[in-house]
Amino acid sequence: MLISELSSSSDDPNASNQAKAILSGEKTEWTYKQRRDMQLIVPGLYLGPLQAATKANFENLLQHKISHIVCVRENKEKRFVRPNFPQNFKYLTVEVEDKPYENIMSHFGVVNSFLNDAIDNGGVALVHGNAGISRSATLVIAYVMQKFELTSHDAFICVRDRRFCINPNVGFRHQLKEYEPIYLAERDFQDRPSSESEDCGVKRKLTEDGMDATTIMT
Repeated sequence: MLISELSSSSDDPNASNQAKAILSGEKTEWTYKQRRDMQLIVPGLYLGPLQAATKANFENLLQHKISHIVCVRENKEKRFVRPNFPQNFKYLTVEVEDKPYENIMSHFGVVNSFLNDAIDNGGVALVHGNAGISRSATLVIAYVMQKFELTSHDAFICVRDRRFCINPNVGFRHQLKEYEPIYLAERDFQDRPSSESEDCGVKRKLTEDGMDATTIMT
């Protein structure tokens, strides 16, 4: 499938135009050694390996105006995958194993909020794990999906075109696919008029109390 044929999941023309611009952006000319570096995925967001966030690359982080870092690791990696510059950057640490059965989707919301807050306020974020291939790539794909209202397939292509070595495990890929209707439903709920949202909240509360919400609301 050609990049020009890819489409966003949104009916919003502004979101669609943003998505087309992202998808039609220049691909990175990839060489194997670039897996050790961070790559710009979308404006304000980099993806890379642990090496990109170590003391040896501190000046490079400053040169790229990094302000926020998402550090992805599992428990046994804590000794070496850790926030190295807490006094210089704002960190979010995500504990997740690179296993197909791991529920990485449970972290999408907090990571998306962290990245949105950073980028929407003029910051620049880096997401890294150990290798920058599976866990961190999955979190970045999820962010690109909700930010630009893309399918998991289109968001994967967007990220892969800029960091060619990404390879989320099969379980993570399934969860990204499952995330599509979830983030779209969340978006639709947020776009509802406030009165309609409040009505939904009342109806939900009454239901939780064991009352007949339909009867009460009519």
